[in-house]
Amino acid sequence: MAGDVDPKDIPQGAFDLYDAYCHGHISRRGFFDGLGRYAVGGLTVSSLAACMMPDYSALQTLEGEESLASEMLTYESPEGAGAMAGYFVRPAGADVLPGVVVVHENRGLNPYVRDVARRVAKAGYVAFAPDMLYPFGGYPGNDDDGRAMQAQRDTGEMVADFMAAADFLRGHPATDGKIGCVGFCFGGAVTNLMAVKQPWLACAVPYYGGWPTAEQAASLEVPLQIHLAGLDERVDAGWPAYKAALDAAGKPYEIYIYEGVNHGFHNDTTPRYNAEAANLAWSRTLEFFGKHLA
Repeated sequence: MAGDVDPKDIPQGAFDLYDAYCHGHISRRGFFDGLGRYAVGGLTVSSLAACMMPDYSALQTLEGEESLASEMLTYESPEGAGAMAGYFVRPAGADVLPGVVVVHENRGLNPYVRDVARRVAKAGYVAFAPDMLYPFGGYPGNDDDGRAMQAQRDTGEMVADFMAAADFLRGHPATDGKIGCVGFCFGGAVTNLMAVKQPWLACAVPYYGGWPTAEQAASLEVPLQIHLAGLDERVDAGWPAYKAALDAAGKPYEIYIYEGVNHGFHNDTTPRYNAEAANLAWSRTLEFFGKHLA
């Protein structure tokens, strides 16, 4: 992790500031100014900021691993941007397998999400991770610019782009037509929407994402496994209403709330990462995939 600060020493208020900054609620300047309140006891604004920003130097998998075959593939999204592209990864030499769409956060197809796609492939699936920044030339190489670029896109069109990616993957000769999806943050919200809009999906696993409407909950037919962070007040506030809607409609779901961890706890490139919660959540995700995609 970049910086000299132990993540355990970062005050919760600094994490809350980072969450607000990541989701466009405060500016970069506002984020740095806010960090000044926590620059005490040997902590400096620069050291706090360096620790909070993503560090992509130590991913769990590597591009070009011999056990995996990967490439960028284009696909059509008639209801979205038109021409789109995504990162396509599968076990090298594999025959036909189930597929999983990996839905990124609000900053494009960054190295963390590509890493997650490779983890999915190493677990025995064909992974496809679309890049919502493809119409602008693709992920720009840093999250700040990626976040600003993605904010220029229409949310409804991006949902259509991800749904078109699922359709594309279902028809790809490398898959057997059984498709699941997993998404994080913005991608978690999209995954929730895909679950109510694409009833043919085999399963959906949203991590700390926003919620569909109560009316949409009534149409859910896709097995759902939800992962939430206990300290994520912003996202968690919407869960009781969606839970009530699911329960009223008699829809099955699994919900796991990981106490004492922050939004983004699965992302191992920022100090919000919590290894225990992330490993447990991922093991549950793979078990869910195994149940519904095998």
